[in-house]
Amino acid sequence: MKAAPAAQKRLLDLAELDSAIDRLAHRRRTLPELAQIDELSGRIARIATQVIAAETESGDLAREQTKAEADVDSVRTRAERDQKRLDSGQVSSPKDLASLQSEIVSLKRRQGDLEEVVLEIMERRESADEQVTKLVAERDELAGTRGTAEDRRDAAFAEIDKEKGELQGKRAEVAEDIPADLLTLYGKLKEQFGVGAAMLQGARCLGCRTSLSIAEINRIKAASHEEVIRCEECRRILVRTAESGL
Repeated sequence: MKAAPAAQKRLLDLAELDSAIDRLAHRRRTLPELAQIDELSGRIARIATQVIAAETESGDLAREQTKAEADVDSVRTRAERDQKRLDSGQVSSPKDLASLQSEIVSLKRRQGDLEEVVLEIMERRESADEQVTKLVAERDELAGTRGTAEDRRDAAFAEIDKEKGELQGKRAEVAEDIPADLLTLYGKLKEQFGVGAAMLQGARCLGCRTSLSIAEINRIKAASHEEVIRCEECRRILVRTAESGL
């Protein structure tokens, strides 16, 4: 392949722009905010699961409390009814009186036991509600921190994308100075090696940092300036400049 020396030198400008664009892409992928957002999202997800568990426990305890309070009311109602019967004097039989008094004592004892159950459930429910409040506050705080990190990420993305757009505009201008076949070859090599063209500095390829053999140097010296030279080691396009000394 042949191309004007000026067109070949433009490959170095293109490679420099491509490297700058690649650095921007790497910077965009490795922003510290991205790792921070991922870490915060994981913590928020775990806390959200804990919130659901705590809310479920609180709901279960609320239903348990309602049932226990209903049991207390039922026993209290029976005790009050029996007490009214006792106080009214409707029961005259000593045996029935003793039985009624025994039932009232038993119901009062049962009521006391149930009221202790209600208090125990209320304490557990209060603890569960406090846990829900604590977890929700922690989740919301983390969400706020994540939102701030997302704002920083978006601002960095906007800055990077703006700079990338400017570089791509310059790249398009440089590409217009390069023949289509040479540009196609450069593109394939860039895709394969990351860098498609490198300067030949003295007897050294600046792409792979390898010193060329004497035979290769002599071959390059004998080649016309229009000849597109490839590095014998990395196969990138070697661009000869005044620094090549050839």
